Amino acid sequence: MLNRRRFISLSALAGWIPSALQSAPTSNENPESAPGYPLVISTWRQLKANEAAIAVLKKGGSALDAVEAGVRIPEADTNDTSVGYGGLPDRDGRVTLDACIMDEKGNAGSVTFLEHIMHPISVARAVMEKTPHVMLSGEGALQFALAQGFKKENLLTPHAQKKWQEWLKTAQYKPIINIERHDTIGMLAIDSRGNLSGACTTSGLAFKMHGRVGDSPIIGAGLFVDNEIGAAVATGLGEAVMKTCGAFLVVELMRQGRTPQEACLEAARRITGKQNYKDFQVGYLAINKKGEHGAYSIQPDFNYTLYQNERNRVIESASFVK
Repeated sequence: MLNRRRFISLSALAGWIPSALQSAPTSNENPESAPGYPLVISTWRQLKANEAAIAVLKKGGSALDAVEAGVRIPEADTNDTSVGYGGLPDRDGRVTLDACIMDEKGNAGSVTFLEHIMHPISVARAVMEKTPHVMLSGEGALQFALAQGFKKENLLTPHAQKKWQEWLKTAQYKPIINIERHDTIGMLAIDSRGNLSGACTTSGLAFKMHGRVGDSPIIGAGLFVDNEIGAAVATGLGEAVMKTCGAFLVVELMRQGRTPQEACLEAARRITGKQNYKDFQVGYLAINKKGEHGAYSIQPDFNYTLYQNERNRVIESASFVK
């Protein structure tokens, strides 16, 4: 039998073990990951977008305000040919935009197949906050945006138009791995109160069929946030992400105890195990409630931008294909 002193010692040790294990790094965790917040993480090289989001957080703003402010930067950047203004058009020469946003309460808003509005992420937020719906599409989304005071603009820049006219000479369509380093921007943030939010915005695949919508505006595919567990965002070929409900899968895997890195790796494996992944890219980013992060892609050369512990830096992700 245990004497009283031995019992108290073992009880104290038992109470310490779970918290110690919770904070200990695992062998599969991203070596760059260090818990802590405020935190901003975004797909691809998005230092300026992160800086805009960080500025909001440092003023005590919410994660929701931060991710909206952050992704508005590439939406207005004419040098980013796969997001917003300056995005390459579809095969009919029309720039169509998709975006979604999700807050810490599980509220979500989305727009798909939206034309003529430079900041679809802000329209998506208006859908979330000012309508009973989650998603508006096409002409209806445009009508709503105009009614909310958004300005109608021509988003097809001379550079994008020239690229489209060159494409028309052959009119051949085939996604190419990492052809555009920027691609979709997905952004996740944790504010000083520990609340999570996320945003995702894109002009979609260049020269896509008119009417095509990818994973970026779809809650659970391109983006998912659960304030009790964590958040995830996807980039790459949307069709592959939609078939596996990628962002939702990553968060559910974290709910089951996986680290963000382990969850991203498993979500990528679900694609490589069932789809012919040789000619396309998918990358995942994830954060958990503790401020740990993970990143994993199918093909190499996927990078992401992380602000944490007063550092804003670009990091290369691990990948399935070496």
